[in-house]
Formats: sequence, C-alpha cells, structure tokens
Amino acid sequence: MEVRGFQKIIDAQRKLIAERFEKIKHKIVIMSGKGGVGKSFFAANISVALADLNRKVCVFDADFHGPDIPKILGVRGKSIYAGPKGIEPVMTGYGVKVISLDLMVTDSEAPIIWRGPLKITAIRQLLAEVNWGELDYFVIDLPPGTGDEPLSIAQEVPNLDGIILVTIPSEVSLLDVKRAAGFAKKLNIPIIGIVENMSYYKCPVCGHVEYPFGKSGGEILARKLGVELLGRIPLDPRINEANDKGEPYVKMFSNSETTREIFKIARKIISRLEGS
Repeated sequence: MEVRGFQKIIDAQRKLIAERFEKIKHKIVIMSGKGGVGKSFFAANISVALADLNRKVCVFDADFHGPDIPKILGVRGKSIYAGPKGIEPVMTGYGVKVISLDLMVTDSEAPIIWRGPLKITAIRQLLAEVNWGELDYFVIDLPPGTGDEPLSIAQEVPNLDGIILVTIPSEVSLLDVKRAAGFAKKLNIPIIGIVENMSYYKCPVCGHVEYPFGKSGGEILARKLGVELLGRIPLDPRINEANDKGEPYVKMFSNSETTREIFKIARKIISRLEGS
C-alpha cells in the first residue's frame, strides 16, 4: 500500500512535469566528465548570451553539492517564493531566470550531504513544482560525472534536445568527456557538440598565443565522436574576476575575444535547434 501510494505521487509529479514542459521549446544539458573545466561558467554565460539574442531563458542549477550559478549570475542570497502557480524562479538582471538549491537553503555555506535517493526525489519535485513559464531555452547545469543527477535529468525531463559537453584540452579531461559521451549514447540523448574551454591564452600585450593545457584536443575528440566542435573559449584570468563579483563575464567584458566566442556558440545553438 505504501509503495503504491509513493508511485501515485511520482506519477502525479511526472504528469505535472509534462504539462509544465509543454511551454518550453528547447532543453539543453551542460555536462562534463570532471570538475574544474569551467562548466558552470559556460552554462551561466551561454544563458546570458541566449537571453541577449532575444530568447527567454531559465538555467536550472542541478549541481546540489557545488551550486555556483547563483554566485556567477549575481543572485546569491536572494530568496525564492511559492506563488499560485508554483515555486517562482529568481530573475537576474540579465533576463535569465534561475533555480538552484543554493537559493532554498537557509545556510548557503553548509554542505549538502544527501544520498542518491534524496537527490533524485528533489530533482523530480523541483521539475514538477517550479513555475518555469514559457521559455525558449531551459539550460541545465549538471555536476561532474555520470551519477544520480545526470541520470535523473535524463529520465525526468521530457524531450531533451541534447547535451553540450564542456572540456579542456588536457588528456585527463578528454578521457572523462568520453565517458560523458558514452552516457549520452546509452541513454539515446543527442550530443549537440563539444565546447573546448581554456583552449589557449593570448597575451594582451604582444598577442602571443600559448596552449597551457594542450592543443586541439577538443577538435580531435569531436571528430572521433562525429559531433561538432562548437567553439574554443580562450583562457582569460578576468573570468575569475567576473565570477567573484557576481557579474556575467559576457557583460563585464563584452568586447573580449572570449565573449565573442561565447556568442558565436550561442548563435550555433540557435541555428542547430531552431533551424535559423
């Protein structure tokens, strides 16, 4: 009886998820095989770029143990509230909605010590109870790896458009991204493409280019997987400055080479998913 009652709750949540996601045109997962490759930086800034290109965007920070999106987008410390249509996302000053566990806990510095079943339940509940509204793009920032959170998103979000894999050119990162690509293949989720972050460093004085993490790794992996290399984002020390300040890099340094590359990737995503 208890099991049947629990299943009824899950079925009701999935029905509500399906209804809410009918109003969302495109759902993109941002994923990497390992931490430290700038995945959340990319998820936050590609969301702002898409919003700047006149798309309605919400980013769901599904990294429960290291939720960085609110800090990067300048909404950390803000509170969410429940309205008549459900939990309302926080709106940034850049036209992007945000939902993150970081916005729901009273002590944002306390560690989230949850086992898998609790995380799975929380993801399903958030997908069902948040009033996402009408969106062009629903961007999901996943934690590193291929564990509970990625699997739950893959199973619970209807009609995912695909996964964008974020890597750096190092061999260790590329190995982990291959595992993430295998995850996508096993679950029949399309890979939209690969983004090579920290691709190179260009001296702002003399223009000399260095490749601190290796060269062309993302391009080689994209060819092996038969997917598109969406772009190469340069290494820029000012990324940390923007992240720490809580202002999107693409706004704070709008004329930089890094920003131009992120907008180029955003236009590729739009062309790929909207056919324009």
